[in-house]
Amino acid sequence: MRTNTMLRNTVLTAAGFAATTVGIAGPAIAAQATPAEKTAQVTTDRKGHGERELDVRYEAQPNFYYCGPAATRNAISVLGKNIDVDAMAKEMGTTENGTNSINDITPVLNKETGKHYRSVEIKDGKADDKQTDTLRADIVRTVDDGRAVVANIAGTATDTDGNTHSFEGGHYISVVGYQNDGHTVTIADSANPNTASYRISVDNLADWIATRGYSAS
Repeated sequence: MRTNTMLRNTVLTAAGFAATTVGIAGPAIAAQATPAEKTAQVTTDRKGHGERELDVRYEAQPNFYYCGPAATRNAISVLGKNIDVDAMAKEMGTTENGTNSINDITPVLNKETGKHYRSVEIKDGKADDKQTDTLRADIVRTVDDGRAVVANIAGTATDTDGNTHSFEGGHYISVVGYQNDGHTVTIADSANPNTASYRISVDNLADWIATRGYSAS
């Protein structure tokens, strides 16, 4: 579903940066974000013993509605590829109303990585234990294969440092690492280069994805 209504008051962190897209079960809504800025890579290196981080060549999204293409670009960057976000936005059908769903991102990941991605939906308003365990296994498997997960989220979630991240209209993020056997994961977030990377429990991430979906191997 799409809508022409543009809501620009969703806030991310005290810096006030935000970005949205539409998810599987919600209308497309957009919120204000800042122009793209290149920043330092997020993290790198295989650590072993239940944790791994991928090397992200991070870029912030260039406008308020490009979080889908930007999250996909950041995800693909872990393979050492630099894909033009405008070209990806065209492939995904991204407009000022955002990117319609994770199902528009999965084919682009397949094309650009040469690997198999699939869309996984969490249709309920809150993820159950089985859905959370499936998400954790999907993240670990995908990251262990050297690839990132792209997730469509909505609402507010709290990271492991106690900071809240709010995208009431929806947003896309990349999952680029995990710790503690996948019970904690690392996020690359294109909305704000000042909070380009943070960690969140997989339980909180699953509830953040609820009503929408993610793309993983």
